[in-house]
Amino acid sequence: MPLFDLTDEELRTYRSASPEPEDFDAFWSKTLQEAREHDLDARFEPVDTGLTTVQVYDVTFAGFGGHPVKGWLTLPAGTEEPLPLVVEFVGYGGGRGLAHEHLLWASTGRAHFIMDTRGQGSAWGGGGGTPDPVGGAPSYPGFMTRGIDAPENYYYRRVFTDAVRAVEAARSHPLTDAARTVAIGGSQGGGITIAVGGLVPDLAGIAPDVPFLCDFPRAAVLTDRHPYREIGLFLKTHRGRSKDVLNTLAYFDGVHFASRGSAPALFSAALEDQTCPPSTVFAAFNAWAHEDKKIEVYDFNDHEGGGPYQEAAKLRWLRSYL
Repeated sequence: MPLFDLTDEELRTYRSASPEPEDFDAFWSKTLQEAREHDLDARFEPVDTGLTTVQVYDVTFAGFGGHPVKGWLTLPAGTEEPLPLVVEFVGYGGGRGLAHEHLLWASTGRAHFIMDTRGQGSAWGGGGGTPDPVGGAPSYPGFMTRGIDAPENYYYRRVFTDAVRAVEAARSHPLTDAARTVAIGGSQGGGITIAVGGLVPDLAGIAPDVPFLCDFPRAAVLTDRHPYREIGLFLKTHRGRSKDVLNTLAYFDGVHFASRGSAPALFSAALEDQTCPPSTVFAAFNAWAHEDKKIEVYDFNDHEGGGPYQEAAKLRWLRSYL
């Protein structure tokens, strides 16, 4: 696919037209307060994976509504002192997978926590094991329109709350250093990372790659790829509800979380990415509030973005923050 979005110069100055709800902060403050009324109840069960260079823990903690959410905590073998912590969120349709799928960050001498995404984990990778027990109004198949009738009911309210609680759970382990915590993720995981960066004020950094869930008003009309296309197909059936849908999505738009970002950030974008178009990524990057920010741009790549090259960029970048 040739370049289809804004020019490089336009991307660098682009600002989203997504309207920020007046009660955005109050909505999220109340949401997190309600979640914290439930005991975090973080449990770390050692797992014999057959791996000798790492120690893996099967983690369960209370997320949104007190619902049990799964994760893996992986530490370098023989860890005795608290380590810098990398908290990772996964892409659309994936889950935490199998423990041996996630060895990179522990191999750098850091603690690594990966969160299962509720209700997902059946489209790729090694699967997931966290159900989403909350129902919702009629929706288009997928996750993008589940509960889209109101912000209180929307699927990503539960996911973003789980993600904040995941950071809290990972930090609660005695061998992780809460003061040296970064959040990372690609695609959906990148969108979740941006949300966490706007909701958790004391992170050491964030690194979202080709992030999803940003600049909904533009994304929904710019690309015909899923998952954004789920929104258009829902509205194709539910005629006349565009305003209400965009009102709900505004509470979950990465652009608004980015404007509250208080940590250094390394973003990435791919200029031929039709899944998460580059202008939607730059909308969040340009809005990111912390002055220490950088974006890696991959000119001739689609949604795979930088792949291993971006992993190498993150390894170099993290040396300054962890």
